[in-house]
Amino acid sequence: MKLSFLDPLYARPGPWAAVYLDTSRDIEDPEKAIELRWRHLRDALSGQGVDNVTLSALHTAVGSDREVSGRHGQALFAAHGRLGLAEELPEPPAADSARFTSIPDVLPLALQHAPDIPYVAVALSRAFAETDLEEDVVVHYQAGRWPMSRVAPEPRYNHIGAARDWPANAFAVAHELENLRRWTDAETIVLRCAAEDVWLRGVLVNHLPKSTQHRVVTVPDSGRPVAGPGRALLEAELTDTLRATVNERDRTLTHRYMAQRARHPDTSEGLSAAITALQRGQAHCLLLTRPVNLPESLWAGPEPTHVTLTEPDLHTFGVHTGRQEPAGAVMVRALVGTGAELITVPREELSLQDGVGVLLRYHDPYT
Repeated sequence: MKLSFLDPLYARPGPWAAVYLDTSRDIEDPEKAIELRWRHLRDALSGQGVDNVTLSALHTAVGSDREVSGRHGQALFAAHGRLGLAEELPEPPAADSARFTSIPDVLPLALQHAPDIPYVAVALSRAFAETDLEEDVVVHYQAGRWPMSRVAPEPRYNHIGAARDWPANAFAVAHELENLRRWTDAETIVLRCAAEDVWLRGVLVNHLPKSTQHRVVTVPDSGRPVAGPGRALLEAELTDTLRATVNERDRTLTHRYMAQRARHPDTSEGLSAAITALQRGQAHCLLLTRPVNLPESLWAGPEPTHVTLTEPDLHTFGVHTGRQEPAGAVMVRALVGTGAELITVPREELSLQDGVGVLLRYHDPYT
């Protein structure tokens, strides 16, 4: 998973106030609940030394996701009186949190972006026209990146046409779907239709290029709404289809990592190996097993590659003013600063020493 969405947070100096807040709308009087949660976090940030102007910038953004229904959360980052990044979270944080650190505490946000699968969702159904008894074919479709699109959906496209014209209309719909798939690099097309509508589905899929047809995953029509306010089209079906999937690039990189670990285990696995690779700009991607279990903190200097386990280790970089920062924040800053990527895998699928692995860009013959 590429981490370019975090670039705005490293374009400006810190310190950064980071807020992770449950802003779910599936409870009674959610506004009051959000206000109470934010009040506790605001007091915590004030106690950590955050200035009133920065607190005000965060206050303006808290709960601004009113158009998103259901369970979700917010991740907010502000520094020097300005909001740097605000994103909706597909899952509310396990616990609300607020931290004021020199390096933005972004790992929880990055983990919610994974596995970052590009897809197109299609809902195909029949309906009766309002003016007469003629049957229509209704198509809704939408691209997204799973799971963040659950609460930050892209535009939705619609097609309605007479059922008798479906063989001709399906060609145009398939053309639009293929263009959308190519534009977004979608790896999967999740198609929902009723079991009795196998003909509708078959006509549409047969109009897609053969190189795309194998990407279509058909799911039954459960009768559930295709989307709630501010939610992804076919969210429930996408959850069932993609929850245990990784994107194609991450799968390729993981296979490369497994081959590398077989040859060079000492430089491929464990926290110490990962830190060494980050210090040298040698990491192509970092692998973390879920649930993530990193140490509470690491030592960091002013540059992204200044990451060490102990304060004396920083002195080898000529850094004598380092400080302890959240370990996830330090490691993600190093990944972004060196153009590396992040992959998360369930612990039961890949066992790693310290829950950490690193795929290297190159191997140092001296190590």
